[in-house]
Amino acid sequence: MASVVKLPTFLAVAAWDIGLTLINLLTPKRKVGKVTPSGHPGEDGKWPEFIPAQEGDSRCSCPALNAMANHGLIPRDGKNISFVELNHTINSTFNFAPSFCYFVPTYAANMLGKNYKTDTFDLAELDLHNGIEHDASLLRRDLHFEPNQATIHVPYVKELIAAATGKDGDGNPILTIPDLSLISSKRRAEARAENPEFTLDKFHKTFGSANSSTLLTIFGGRAKDLETVLLEERLPDGWESRIRETKGLTLITFNKVVSKVEKLIDESKFAPAAVSVEEPASPSSVQKSATDA
Repeated sequence: MASVVKLPTFLAVAAWDIGLTLINLLTPKRKVGKVTPSGHPGEDGKWPEFIPAQEGDSRCSCPALNAMANHGLIPRDGKNISFVELNHTINSTFNFAPSFCYFVPTYAANMLGKNYKTDTFDLAELDLHNGIEHDASLLRRDLHFEPNQATIHVPYVKELIAAATGKDGDGNPILTIPDLSLISSKRRAEARAENPEFTLDKFHKTFGSANSSTLLTIFGGRAKDLETVLLEERLPDGWESRIRETKGLTLITFNKVVSKVEKLIDESKFAPAAVSVEEPASPSSVQKSATDA
């Protein structure tokens, strides 16, 4: 990370993030229904018109960014996006903390050899292999099998949604930390077994757990919402971020979830990978594989 984000920047963001985390601890949470700031798209759950990607549009492996383009929160064609613009739009849309919203686009800009303040990018550029995009994704086939990482691999998404074992107050299915760890274990074992070019270093393991942890934090693990976001890359009508902290989701708070997800991942539960990667397994089959191990 040091080669991508300079140490002074990292330290400044860390100090900023600590301050925001403390403010969150000392201030009331935003009211349900009032998470999206007044005057911003999505206020009161009213999102701009959804228009799926058209031919020639740029999309990437991140469903949340693609959804932002599909709703016109960033350029609909997914091209010439300002890193600074992305910072502010992610903040108002998903309630990530300002420190988080600055750090991630800065990381992306440096990864692409661009200037955060003055340059722009296309969504597809973010899929630089082993930059942000990585093998053993929960939602995409590995680059070895699918060069276009914007392509949704429906069986993976359906398997993920079906793996939800938790319930909310109304009895609706939600994904839990153990659910994500278990399905991640399975995906890593499968990818390692089938992909002759498989790579997944320690950093990208953590990055993969970070990507999956957004499903638990921003989307609250709610299977119904995630089905819409992951399969259609659309924000559900009436949706708002499940993060209600005044200053949003900080890196410190987020990384606590990431660490818990990563800690429970154990590829040995599914090695050698025996479950078909073309058809979604039922939750019971996933649980059984883990139990048998």
